Amino acid sequence: MKFTVVKPVILASASPRRKEILSLLGFPFTVVPSNVAEDLAVENDDFEGYARQLAAMKTQAVANDKPNCIVIGADTIVVHEGKLYSKPESNEQAQVFLKELSGKTHSVITGVGVFMDDKICTFSVQTKVTFRELDDMLINAYVESGDPMDKAGGYGIQTAGALLVDKIDGDYYNVMGLPIAKLTEYIRKLGFMELNGGVSFIDN
Repeated sequence: MKFTVVKPVILASASPRRKEILSLLGFPFTVVPSNVAEDLAVENDDFEGYARQLAAMKTQAVANDKPNCIVIGADTIVVHEGKLYSKPESNEQAQVFLKELSGKTHSVITGVGVFMDDKICTFSVQTKVTFRELDDMLINAYVESGDPMDKAGGYGIQTAGALLVDKIDGDYYNVMGLPIAKLTEYIRKLGFMELNGGVSFIDN
């Protein structure tokens, strides 16, 4: 199954995981990292709004130089009991994150921004992830592998971090960093993309 798009597509992210997921749609796109600092403050515990705003900022940063393209940006965060778990800055912080999430259910929220024709639209998707009870030996081994360091919450479900997970409730690809089913639905509704052969989106 492949799609066609009405304009060139740019993924405003350096994430290899997002690149891999977007490739599922079968159209060519280029990658232009946004390099936006993720230092925005969360207001009134609105974590979904926070993720959408960061995604919009990343999308806009690239769209400023690519106004005639479709630009897709995203930001993924991990939240538990009102605390935001960013990408760990050290092995020690990664260990703290994983110990705090051990045996608990947390939320993975991805905000997505889509730019075309001088307008950015955003949405967010939330998935619940439950960790197993993690012992120190497993946590330390995983942290020493280096895998946690570029991932929100200190783990990647598509890598060895899958060994930490007991169950998920929601979109697996959202936990990876890009909710591709929702994104596909969204940009088809906006009229930016259609199935090869001209099959239009039907809203049931």
